[in-house]
Amino acid sequence: MTDWLFEPWPWWIAGPAIGLTVPLLLVVGNRMLGISGNLRATCAAVAPGKADFFRFDWKRVAGWNLLFALGIGIGGLLAVTFLGGGGEVAVSDATRADLAALGITSAEGLAPAEVFSWSGLLSVRGLVMLVLGGFLVGFGASYAGGCTSGHAIMGLADLQLPSLVAVIGFFAGGLAVTHFVLPLLFGGAP
Repeated sequence: MTDWLFEPWPWWIAGPAIGLTVPLLLVVGNRMLGISGNLRATCAAVAPGKADFFRFDWKRVAGWNLLFALGIGIGGLLAVTFLGGGGEVAVSDATRADLAALGITSAEGLAPAEVFSWSGLLSVRGLVMLVLGGFLVGFGASYAGGCTSGHAIMGLADLQLPSLVAVIGFFAGGLAVTHFVLPLLFGGAP
C-alpha cells in the first residue's frame, strides 16, 4: 500500500502540490516562502539587539518560515529513516559523460566525492567551489532579498518584477558557472 512513497513522484503530482502552496500562503496572509531569511531570523532570536540588521520582529515576520525550515529537516530525517531514503540516485548517461569530461568519475549520489569530501574541500577547487561559492550564494540571496525558491515560486507567482530579475540572474549565473568556471576549475569541457 505504501509502495508509492518509495518511488519518485511524477511531475503532475509534485508540481501542482508545490504550486498550491502559493495561493494557500496568500490566503492565510503570508507573502513569504523561502529559506534564506531564516539565518537572519535565527540570529535575531539568539542574539537580539547585537546588530541593527538583527533588530526586527522575527516572530511576526519569519516565525512560519523557521517552522518550515525545521519541517524540511525533520521530513528529510523521517524519509531517510523510515522510507529508505538515501538509495541510488538516477544520474543520466549524458550527465555522467559530462562529469567524466571534467574529471569527476564518482557520479553516484548527489554529491561527487571529488568535490564533497574532506580531501576535496582541502584542495583549491574545493575551497573555491564550497567556501567561496557558499559565501557568494549566501551573499547573493541576501542581496537579492531572497533565495531561488522564494523568488521563483513565491515572488513570480506574486508578479514581483524584482523576483523576475533575480530568477533571470540565478539562471544566468548557473549557466556561466557551468560553462566557464567548472571547466577552469576541473580542467575539462562541460
